[in-house]
Amino acid sequence: MNGGRRARPARDDGGLRSAVVVNPVKVADLERLRRTVTDALAAAGWPEPLWYETTVEDPGRGQTEAAVDAGVDVVFACGGDGTVMSCVSALVGTDVALAVLPQGTGNLLAANLGLSTDLAAGLEVAVERGRRLLDVGEVDGRYFTVMAGMGFDAQMLAATSEATKARIGWPAYVVGAARHLRDRPMRVSIRVDDRPPVRRRARSVLVANVGRLQGGIRLLTEAEPDDGWLDVAVLTPRSLRDWLSLGWAVIRRRGRVPRMEVFRGRRVLVTASRAQPRELDGDLIAPGRRLRAVIRPKSLWLCVPQPERARDLAVDVDRAAERGEELVEEARRE
Repeated sequence: MNGGRRARPARDDGGLRSAVVVNPVKVADLERLRRTVTDALAAAGWPEPLWYETTVEDPGRGQTEAAVDAGVDVVFACGGDGTVMSCVSALVGTDVALAVLPQGTGNLLAANLGLSTDLAAGLEVAVERGRRLLDVGEVDGRYFTVMAGMGFDAQMLAATSEATKARIGWPAYVVGAARHLRDRPMRVSIRVDDRPPVRRRARSVLVANVGRLQGGIRLLTEAEPDDGWLDVAVLTPRSLRDWLSLGWAVIRRRGRVPRMEVFRGRRVLVTASRAQPRELDGDLIAPGRRLRAVIRPKSLWLCVPQPERARDLAVDVDRAAERGEELVEEARRE
């Protein structure tokens, strides 16, 4: 399952050294969060974690690198998609595991874990030491765990205000999406591995490592996080009716989705006729005419509810949340 790599062994005293990389903007009560995390880890026999706060200038990569240099075994990424992606960039290729304590509204990786915004579950998943060695995708030296996109998906993100996300959560993206449903398509050439390029008039091209979108909706049913492949979804709706048909098929989990083609490969190059908005794991990057993605197989240790190979990383997450609540309550009593 782990491709020959071994996880760092547990320490003799039973506790692992950890660090929390937190985006303070995403946390309503930072002191309460720190107390809850520290007490829960102490109740599990772990030493007090190191704490690093992100900044506008460094949204998490530098802090995570400092934590790795300090010899931690686990890094808790506490924030939104941008925080998680920054932590991932520093952990790829190391033996340090990532644990997600989601605080934002998007949290694509958390959605694919089934964690939502459950702090207790995130803590429990880490202390139970379930691990999975995942693939990551790379675009221009930056990494993504869920998906990279060009076109409509990035337009939707750009059109969604932070205030609306804070007020209503992930449904805010539906509002942003509605503003761009009638935009004109982009002309793209898509080359997968060494195959001849295909040309399409597409609204969006998604290069995915796992298959869920915002709100936990599964778009790519065959995408697995450690199969060594990137799944490419090309969306070509031409009208509002096409969008509705596509969305309904995805929600109903039908095998065939109208106005969507799927390709699979290890290297993907998407070239548009003009510069397009782009995103990685729900975080906007600079617009461009190209999106070049490659798979980096089995390069990130992730704390998951169920370490065995399963199509869905969220196996056992509900029970993990229950056990996490018990851990937090125990910490409060002590």
